[in-house]
Amino acid sequence: MPEEKKEEAKVEAPAAAPAPVAAPAGGKRQVNWTVTLILSILFGQLGVDRFMMGQVGLGILKLITFGGLGIWWLIDVILIAMKKDFPGVEWVG
Repeated sequence: MPEEKKEEAKVEAPAAAPAPVAAPAGGKRQVNWTVTLILSILFGQLGVDRFMMGQVGLGILKLITFGGLGIWWLIDVILIAMKKDFPGVEWVG
């Protein structure tokens, strides 16, 4: 009986995830003001607004303190509504 050649199935590694988009040359991240304000009002106690602005550390801190027991959340809603200049954030929209 002639020997049959077995073909092994080739397993390819999954494609790498795309790299995050870097901040523009000025070093500021463009963030939509309207979307950030709405999400800050609805989910600000979970730190969603800080995550959107690229401030991950503050977002995590806000998440585990439930928006600073509501005080930090209220202050952030007011500051975002006034379009305050946050470090590394450029408001658009």
